[in-house]
This record gives sequence, C-alpha cells and structure tokens, in this order.
Amino acid sequence: MNTIFTNAIKTAGLLGLLMGLCLGIGWLIGSTQGLILGFAIGGGMTIISYFFSDKIALMTMRAQQVSREEAPELYEMTERLAQRAGIPMPRLYYSPEPAPNAFATGRNPKNGVVCVTAGLMQMMDRKELEGVIAHEIAHIKHRDILISTIAAVIAGAISQIAWFMMWFGGGGRDEEGNGSPLGLIGALLMIILAPIAAMLIQMAISRSREYAADARGAALAGGPEGLISALRKLETMNQRIPMQINPAERHMFIVMPMTGGGGMAELFRTHPVTEKRIAKLIEQMTAENPYAAA
Repeated sequence: MNTIFTNAIKTAGLLGLLMGLCLGIGWLIGSTQGLILGFAIGGGMTIISYFFSDKIALMTMRAQQVSREEAPELYEMTERLAQRAGIPMPRLYYSPEPAPNAFATGRNPKNGVVCVTAGLMQMMDRKELEGVIAHEIAHIKHRDILISTIAAVIAGAISQIAWFMMWFGGGGRDEEGNGSPLGLIGALLMIILAPIAAMLIQMAISRSREYAADARGAALAGGPEGLISALRKLETMNQRIPMQINPAERHMFIVMPMTGGGGMAELFRTHPVTEKRIAKLIEQMTAENPYAAA
C-alpha cells in the first residue's frame, strides 16, 4: 500500500504543478479573460471526451459487449476481482484486435468498462489474464479516467493560452503598452515551452497512475507473478504487432502500443518502461515477503 500512497502523493503534486504552470502563464500575460477563455476552449472538448470516452474508445477498437454466457471464465474472474476492489461489476467488452492489450474506461466505477483484445485472450494463461484484469480494475477503482481528464483539461488550457499569445499578443509590454524586447523574448519562450512542459507533466501523471494500478492490481490478484509475466509478453508482442489507434487513447492501455525505448524518450511516454514496472512489482513483492523474490 505504500507504493499506492506514494504515487497518489506524486499525482497530486504533478496536478498542482500543472495548475501552477497554467496560473503562472495567466499572471504573465496579465489577462484573466485570456486564462478563462483558455480553460473554456482547452477543456471543453476534453470534458465532452470524458463523458463519451468509453463509447469513443470501444468504437475505435470495434469492441462488442460480452455476457457471462459468452465468456464465463473471464466474466467470473472480473466479477471476483471487482468484488475484492469494492466496485460494481464493470461491463466487459471484446475487441477483434490481434495485438494483445487491454484497457479500462468509464467516467466512474458505476460506469466502468474493461475491454480485452483477441490477441490478449489467445496469448495469456489464466494467471496472466487475472493480473491484467486486476490492473484494469485498479484503474477503475482509482478513478484514473477522471484524473487523466483533469490533467488533459489543464494541459489543453495551457496550449490554448499559448496559442492566443502567439496570434493576439500578450506579455512583454510595459505600463504604456509598448513592447519590451526582453519581455517579448520571454513571451516567445513561454509560447514555445509552456505547452511542452504541460505535456511532460501530463505524461508523468499517466506514468504515475500506471505504477499505482500495477501495485493495486497485484494486491487484488493475490500477488504480482501473473502481472509480471503478462507485462513481459505484452511488451514483446506489442512491438511485433502494431495497433493503429488515436495517440490520445494510448494512455488507456495496459502497455503503450508500439512502445519505444527509455532515456529522454521516456519523458514523452504515457507508460513507464516495462522493465521499470516489473522492477517495482518485484520490489513490492520483496518488501511484503522477503522470501518471495527468490
């Protein structure tokens, strides 16, 4: 539980940093109206997406809802894990996508959805599948769709404010309204760097939520072994089998489709590097039971 608590604190801090960046831009341009307009435009589409994210994602994946009769083992596994997490049974969907993956969506636990792909069902054994489903249940339990939406709203507002500054001017002016060279340079840097900074913070929030879902998912499944094995398979196969999806939906999946390497590129990832996730799970397992890692 320490891992979950640590990531919750980290997420709160990153959201605060993102909000502070947005308010700081508003203060620099000296326009409350611009700040409000940026929030209205930057957040409007994201809020709409929040309420319809499940329908959009499921339609993109050509997913169909499955019943207990159609997939009894998967249904009962999901139902059992949901009961352990203390949330309603999410709706189950199946996508014909050959790449092994899964995602959770829905604006709150009452509207939760778990979707699995054909590739996942074919490649995972029962223990691995349980680890994957537990991870997705943890996302629903943590209300990660809401957290991601808040981050996206603020990041979108920052991008819109920067766009307004570029096209309509703002910042870099003295009391008489004359342009200041240093101020103009600062405004230009803000226009370029602020959206990048906002995106980096948004990606960091997404990675933090993945670590938290891994930790809670391992606890729900009764141990991290299945999830660790599943992550290794998913990392390998998703680099072999491409999945063409909207980049805005990549954060929803248990592993990021068509993943890249670490290093600086890691800053722009919605998911942590898989080996780091596995290392965290092993660290958690060792802390709970010093003999388990052996």
